[in-house]
Amino acid sequence: MPDTKRTMEGRAVAGAERVHPFTKEERDALDPDELIERARAANLRFRSGQRRPRDLLDELHRTAAGQHPAAAVLSCIDSRAPAEIIFDLGLGDIFNCRVAGAVVNDDVLGSLEYATQVSGAKLVIVLGHSGCGAVTGAIAGERLGHLTQLLDKLRPAIEATRWEGERRASNRAFVDAVARTSVGLTLAAIRSQSATLAALERSRAIRVVGAFYDVATGEVEFLR
Repeated sequence: MPDTKRTMEGRAVAGAERVHPFTKEERDALDPDELIERARAANLRFRSGQRRPRDLLDELHRTAAGQHPAAAVLSCIDSRAPAEIIFDLGLGDIFNCRVAGAVVNDDVLGSLEYATQVSGAKLVIVLGHSGCGAVTGAIAGERLGHLTQLLDKLRPAIEATRWEGERRASNRAFVDAVARTSVGLTLAAIRSQSATLAALERSRAIRVVGAFYDVATGEVEFLR
């Protein structure tokens, strides 16, 4: 009989690929570059409406005793950019570190060090996105409680962004340009502020890469 899986709508899909969280052996056998190619393919599935059917209860049971994520994603809290969905993932697949603007601080660095050095993840993705509210607020100079100090972390990206046109929060293209610049600065901060992550990258045990997600098209672009 053909293998079947059920989609979230309850329809049976004949011959569907069975997916499950990585075992430690499966994760350890992967190369960081291979993980990037897998991420590209997974994002293509997402934006073409071909996400693989998953059994989340099965994944829940498989990961109850332990986890072996292959990657860690530092991304924004934006509700339109959940990494597990846009990379067609499930339970136990990635460490997902989310903070407005995808900014970096000591707690974020500690989380990424745990994900890689302690738990064995081989890829760190810093994921910016289009239409970022945090970047927009930083450009507009918004001040509000604890948000003020968070937005101040994005000011270097504003100043470092080369832009010939209008440098205003109302200019969506400028906002996106600053968000891209911020990804690059965050990568630099990770490498300069975490000796652990820098050493892992130098030894090629991990890769640390930037990416940019378009909330209108669903496409993730990996940045050089």
